[in-house]
Formats: sequence, structure tokens, C-alpha cells
Amino acid sequence: MDIEPRTFLRSLFDTAVAAAQPSLVTAAHLPAPPKGRTLVLGAGKAGGAMAAAVDALWPKDAPLSGLVVTRYDHVPPAYRASPGRIEVVEAAHPVPDEAGAQAARRIVELARGLTADDLVLCLISGGGSSLLSMPAEGLTLDDKQRINRALLHSGANITEMNCVRKHLSAIKGGRLAALCAPARVITLLISDVPGDDPSVIASGPTVADASSCADALAILQRYAIEVPGAALEGLRSGAFETPKPVDPRLQRNELRMIATPQQSLEAAAAAARAAGVEAHILSDEIEGESREVGKVHAALARAVARRGQPFARPCVILSGGETTVTVKSKGGRGGRATEFLLGCAIALQAEPGVWALAGDTDGIDGVESNAGAIAGPDTLARATALGLKAQERLDANDACSFFEALGDLVTTGPTFTNVNDFRALLVL
Repeated sequence: MDIEPRTFLRSLFDTAVAAAQPSLVTAAHLPAPPKGRTLVLGAGKAGGAMAAAVDALWPKDAPLSGLVVTRYDHVPPAYRASPGRIEVVEAAHPVPDEAGAQAARRIVELARGLTADDLVLCLISGGGSSLLSMPAEGLTLDDKQRINRALLHSGANITEMNCVRKHLSAIKGGRLAALCAPARVITLLISDVPGDDPSVIASGPTVADASSCADALAILQRYAIEVPGAALEGLRSGAFETPKPVDPRLQRNELRMIATPQQSLEAAAAAARAAGVEAHILSDEIEGESREVGKVHAALARAVARRGQPFARPCVILSGGETTVTVKSKGGRGGRATEFLLGCAIALQAEPGVWALAGDTDGIDGVESNAGAIAGPDTLARATALGLKAQERLDANDACSFFEALGDLVTTGPTFTNVNDFRALLVL
């Protein structure tokens, strides 16, 4: 079979990302203009591209205005050069900053005073938890920053982290939608979470929340995360409780999922089959410690390579979801994708005929400038020749430096969308 493994795997990653571009998936989900005005509010790493798509698709003679916050350098170049009717501002991710806090305050002010004739289009994608930062009463931005860092390093999964975030926020967990009442609220979502739970995506600013203050408090205790007294008091007393599904202010809300990890995995699978390689999607909901998930994927690939079970060669094995990294070394560089891949490469032990790619579909793995990396049967040998010890780098949470030294990073720059982790193992 005439396939260059690295080029093939990179093409599958690019296909997965392309399938989630707002410019391609937004049109089918837009409503008709309302009797009143249309206000666009939003947050997320895909926010700039979502705003550009809505602006291009919305009738030119229909009123349209609003504010969306996205990550620094995540505004599509064309929209940056020629801004439209929706203002897009930038802020920090994954730890919030003052720019995000200012954007949140402005969004809250825009949401006030709406009428039943008005329409609010909320554009929500992954990353909004950090980008839309408005601390609950008695908390400061510094408090939120410290808690956020602790959560990111704790090994907590995204559902746990966002449960805490929404209960310590004045805008998440359905609170933004409540502020918009009595206007009709339609939320367009790009999912970056396992299971596509809309209440978890960006901590659900427009989604009724079934979790409780007690749940958030239990998570903080489980991971031994210290919080200020005001946070403890707000959680223990229930003062920080979020709007629930029965809340009358949320009864005119509608959710529309416009892009998901599964859709991107299916697009990659179709591309592989078109190239003559059978594709198998394990799941779009895989969670767990990144390096351990890497070991499991390696074991599956080895079984295919050695015994033709459970799949026949040649094939590509695809998966998505959101793994976690428990950070134990402050000096390391890396994110979920590269840590998964290094764990996988070590477990593969140079298995002939097996290559792997892992990347974050937003183009940013953790806080680095790469999306992910590629490994093959020669990865460990080339590392040894350079004096790199794979296990030492993994123990130091330094997977990015490992693959950077090998020249095996996958670098795309911001992709302007985000359907989370993408993993592909090619077995020839």
C-alpha cells in the first residue's frame, strides 16, 4: 500500500479540524431574524470564527450587533482585517486575565434590558470557562486565577473542573441566559467535551445546571484545592447556587449543537476509507490520565499488528475525548496530546508498522504553540541517539520538549475551532 504514514495521519487530523469549521456548519442552525433586535454574545476558542460565520450569513438588512470573546490570536485574519457587525475581543486561556473579566462585564451589561421581541444568539465553544471570567460575589480575579491553576494541575476531569468554575462564577452555569430574559435565547455550541453535555461546554453560561454547590465543594475537597473563605461560605450556604432546569427565566432557551468530536472523527474515518485504509472509531468520549490512555491505545495497536485482532491490518484507529494530565513537575513543557503520545510510544516499544498522531483540534496543546505530535517505530531509537530518555521526559511532564527535539511536533497555529482531542493510530 503506497501510503506515507506521517503525511497520511496529518491529512486525517486536518480533515477532522476542517469538518468543525464554523463557516461550514453554522448556516443550517440559524433562526430567522426576530421582530425586535438580534444580539450576539459568546465566548470560546472558536468564538472569532463563529462570529465571522454568523455575520456573513445574517441578512444584511437585519439589525445585528454584539460582543464575543476568544483566545488571544484566535480571531480569523480576514475578520481581524475587516471587522463586521459583531465585536470580537481577545483574552487569556487557560487561566483567566483582566481582559476576559472586562469582556464578561461588558457582556452582562449588553444582556440587560432585553424584551420578549429580542433574540440573543449565544456562540459558545470550548475555552469559554477561562475567557468569560466574572467572579462570584466576594471573590476576586486573583482568586479565580489561583483556583483555575490548581484545577488544571490536579488531574480533575473537565466535568469536575467546570462544576467548580460555574459555581464560583457570576455569569456561568445558566446565569447569562437568566440575565437575557425575557428575550429568546438560542445557543449555538461547538462541543469540546466528552458526551457533548451542553452544561459542561464553557461551563454552560446559557444552560440550566443540574449540579449543586455541594458537588462543587466535594470536588474541591477531593483534589485538596484551597479556596478563600468567601468561596467556602458561598458554597456551604448555597448562596452560589446556579439556575436549575425549572427556572422560569430559562424557559425560552434553545440549544443547537453545530459541531461535535464525533462528527470530526467520522469525517477522518471517511477520508481514511477513501484512501483504501479501513477506519475504526473507538469513542469520542475517552477520558483518563493521558499517559495511561496512551498505554491502552498502544496495547490495542500491538494486538492488531501482531494478531490481527480485534481489527485486520491495514487500518487506522481513531478516538477523541478529553484526557487529563496530573502535573508533577513544574519545569516540563507539554499538554494532553504530547503526554498521551509519549506514553503511547513508550508502550509500543518500537512496534514495526505502527504510527500515531495525537493533537488538539484547536491547534494548541496545553499552553504550547504546537497542536500535538507524531510518533513512529523509529521514535525511541532516534531519541536514544540524541541522548533523550523517554521515560524521564514523561515523568517530568516534558513531552513537548521530547518531540520538539525529534522534529516531530505537529504545528498548525490556531485553527479557529475546537472539538478537543484527536488521536489516530495507523497499523500497516
